[in-house]
Amino acid sequence: MADINVDVLVIGAGPTGLGAAKRLNQINGPSWLLVDSAEKAGGLAGTDTTPEGFLYDVGGHVIFSHYKYFDDCIEEALPKEDDWFTHERVSYVRYKGIWVPYPFQNNISILPKEDQVKCMNGLIDAALECRVADKKPKDFDEWILRNCGEGVADIFMRPYNYKVWAVPTTKMQCAWLGERVAAPNLKLVTENVVMNKVAGNWGPNATFKFPARDGTGGIWIAVANTLPKEKTRYGEKGTVEKVDAEKKIVTLKDGTKVQYGKLVSTMNVDQLVERMGNQELVSLSKGLFYSSTHVIGVGIRGARPDRIGDKCWLYFPEDNCPFYRATIFSNYSPYNQPEDSVKLPTLYLANGEKASTEAKEGPYWSIMLEVSESSMKPVEQEKLLQQCIQGLINTEMIKPEDEIVSTYHRRFNHGYPTPSLEREGVLKDLLPKLLDQGIYSRGRFGSWRYEVGNQDHSFMLGVEAADNIVNGAVELTLNYPDFVNSRKNEERRLAASFAFGSQANGIPSHSK
Repeated sequence: MADINVDVLVIGAGPTGLGAAKRLNQINGPSWLLVDSAEKAGGLAGTDTTPEGFLYDVGGHVIFSHYKYFDDCIEEALPKEDDWFTHERVSYVRYKGIWVPYPFQNNISILPKEDQVKCMNGLIDAALECRVADKKPKDFDEWILRNCGEGVADIFMRPYNYKVWAVPTTKMQCAWLGERVAAPNLKLVTENVVMNKVAGNWGPNATFKFPARDGTGGIWIAVANTLPKEKTRYGEKGTVEKVDAEKKIVTLKDGTKVQYGKLVSTMNVDQLVERMGNQELVSLSKGLFYSSTHVIGVGIRGARPDRIGDKCWLYFPEDNCPFYRATIFSNYSPYNQPEDSVKLPTLYLANGEKASTEAKEGPYWSIMLEVSESSMKPVEQEKLLQQCIQGLINTEMIKPEDEIVSTYHRRFNHGYPTPSLEREGVLKDLLPKLLDQGIYSRGRFGSWRYEVGNQDHSFMLGVEAADNIVNGAVELTLNYPDFVNSRKNEERRLAASFAFGSQANGIPSHSK
């Protein structure tokens, strides 16, 4: 006998789960409940605060959007002008002590002459090869060679992507690329090399918004606060212990049993099928691969140095540091670090030497670093923080004598869903089998598609799942990533009225 009965149960209060709940609440038809094992909303888009008052997101998140409905919901949650800062992306690749504007492959004019020659030769060879190629690239490595050539591949694309994904590029497919990776324009690159110019900003996040307070996690807490409190359960009373797909009952850690009509799960799909106890699906999910992510934060006393300036995030392909990306988190908002008047002791100098432990005032600035890990790229976890600090010195991000006043290190087991060669074969089998049982597995690790894994995509995966449940609407983001990424999706609006029929998709009318 169930303790709670709902038409739709939503597991997870990250962007995807909140998207589903937000849409169901707007429709005001099927009954629903949102559960999450964490004590607050946010999921992989959350934010932590150190004891000293430095904020760090769960990796590098910024707000840019392909969807008006997403914009509406974010603006409803944080409506005031001073809730946000808008930034122009200032992004570079660190190579041989040079800051190369991003994307690297469009700005080889900055490189030393011998590297320019190597890259140009590769680009010319690649352009000639493309004219006669009769097959699409079979993997990411072949895509790199086909589009960028051997020089850019060896200098940047291969080493950088190995640091990001923790697998070789030969083990990744290339259908996910879309707007994620810039294919160089040979004529533009040649012109820039000859004229000694750099290419401008590229990509969908050339400008972006960031919340003034509480980091990225604050956005999702604010979105969650627009939902009825009585329809949410967090912590132990929201932790899923078992999913009985046949009886459509979820058992929570506190013993509560929830009967549902449809289930929207944003759990990692490999962990979902384990909770289901379905050995066929567990075996199938073994074909999905992921990397873990370590987020490292370093809080430093002193004014932000001129060499850092207004940089946003920075890429590091070389082996002189363990991190692949650094974000100058203090540049996003002055509220991401303590006020200047706060007195903090120095933990140690960047070179490891002891310093005076007397608490002193700021100012302060901060850096957030990301390091990947997999069985193919192991990490010495207990040494990683110090290795990262040494990497910051090696790359001239900080000086050996800089005073470190705060550190942060958190490991996320599921960090990046790998677009492996096997992925599509698994998903085309796994997701429909779950759907046949009334389970919509959606989200960054629910549907396992990195190409629609940003915050806006993740949110809309939940929104579109809710619409499919209610009226059978096509889930465009899940099924047509290139389509939604190529346009401004304005069909849904938060203020629009919604006609709810008497027979939703798969939910009998007596349960309304």
